[in-house]
Amino acid sequence: MEPAHKELLRRHRLELSGQLLVSDTIVPFLYQEDILTEAQVEEIESQPTDRQKSLKLLQLLPGRGPRAFPALLRALEDYSWVRDKLLLELQAAPGATGEAADPPGQSPPDVWPPDSVLQRVPSDRELSRLASRLGSEWEAVLLDLGLSAEALFRCRADHLLSTHGATLAALLQWRRAEGKKASVQRLLQSLQTADFHPSILQDVLIQDDVYTD
Repeated sequence: MEPAHKELLRRHRLELSGQLLVSDTIVPFLYQEDILTEAQVEEIESQPTDRQKSLKLLQLLPGRGPRAFPALLRALEDYSWVRDKLLLELQAAPGATGEAADPPGQSPPDVWPPDSVLQRVPSDRELSRLASRLGSEWEAVLLDLGLSAEALFRCRADHLLSTHGATLAALLQWRRAEGKKASVQRLLQSLQTADFHPSILQDVLIQDDVYTD
């Protein structure tokens, strides 16, 4: 794997481990493409949590040769927002020798959105996008937001075949219960408590151009 690709995965290691469910399609694809050996697949699948499985995969990939990174990008078909973010960062920093450049005509936000964004209530669309990114760790986030275990059980029972549906239902229930207190800032706090990187929420908000006047 090229040094620029290794550095990119290293830099986003914690973020990726909180977003990817590697057992479903990513690991099988990489095994099919002869990137991972059978022993490595077993090593990944032996990890006790989805996050640890992702971390183990990211630990192994840099040593799997020049085909590993392109194969990973192909394996991320179900995670197009993750793939696109990685590609954009590579394109913005040719050779990966410096900091990524800002898109033409745009200035990046500071460390986090302005206070007006932090204090507002997220929209249905933003909550839906966030639900698609939380994966199997969604319950930890919702428990920290204040939903009861009973409420989470009902959401799971109502959406047995859809993790996204259960997560979105729980987020909407939290927003209804909290009203104006259900703010972006409150979401950020719970995401960080559950060990998600703040950029997961930043990506959700950026798609609605919240930083533009």
